[in-house]
Amino acid sequence: ASAFKPEESRVPPALQLPTPRVSKFKIALCQLSVTPDKERNIAHARKAIEEAARKGAQLVLLPEIWNSPYSNDSFPIYAEDIEAGGDAAPSFSMLSEAARSLQITIVGGSIPERSGDCLYNTCCVFGTDGILKGKHRKIHLFDIDIPGKITFKESKTLTAGEHPTIVDTDVGRIGIGICYDIRFQELAILYAARGAHLLCYPGAFNMTTGPLHWELLQRARAADNQLFVATCSPARDSGAGYIAWGHSTLVGPFGEVIATTEHEEAIIVEEIDYSLIELRRSNLPLANQRHGDLYQLVDVQR
Repeated sequence: ASAFKPEESRVPPALQLPTPRVSKFKIALCQLSVTPDKERNIAHARKAIEEAARKGAQLVLLPEIWNSPYSNDSFPIYAEDIEAGGDAAPSFSMLSEAARSLQITIVGGSIPERSGDCLYNTCCVFGTDGILKGKHRKIHLFDIDIPGKITFKESKTLTAGEHPTIVDTDVGRIGIGICYDIRFQELAILYAARGAHLLCYPGAFNMTTGPLHWELLQRARAADNQLFVATCSPARDSGAGYIAWGHSTLVGPFGEVIATTEHEEAIIVEEIDYSLIELRRSNLPLANQRHGDLYQLVDVQR
């Protein structure tokens, strides 16, 4: 295998998987209903986070765009100035306070963010002290056109993020993507090469692509990189302009579905056991079998 030059298949070379502070912990996926009432959405999310914490969750994942209807008309209206904080960012402030008071890690789904003249689809990650540990702006914007099914162009209002986001937390090293980001395996490979234990994708797949691709992509990202993948969707609202597929899911490093739900509101609380990563990587030693003499993934920003 050394003749393949596997260490050259990732440039810079892949980092050694870090030792997390905990090997086992509970994650909660909060599949929430979303309404046009922003104050209600914030209070409803806070209640779900509290319930997840009572059930023992040390990490809580929220859906994509949980404080606003998912539409280009709504993004500018519901957007928050995260850098200003306080009254300019009530969703952000709630997540920070909840993480601190409950002493949990929160991957805060995503909300529309206003920064200067730009709008972003942004995920904030908070540590157990309530301090912002990372902020991911959706890199791959959802611009699709399936005639007779669905047409949506986030780029009409949103600006694409420019940086991968990987965060060290009390429950391991987490790579963050938002919805459409999951379709781009290069981002997941990059996170794996940076030593991620877990990939979190808040997302809102639709009724056209959801049945075909939602679980498929999660299992592919997990199996390809031999790590955990967690997703969280809004609950389905058949009367909304954009109808989410739902089916929030946790997938293990063998591509196995550990836990999932249907399309209604739900809070999934399930255990993650990081020892399974090493087990699966010893079962299938992909890192030693890559052909660096034939291909490379280049992490441009590292």
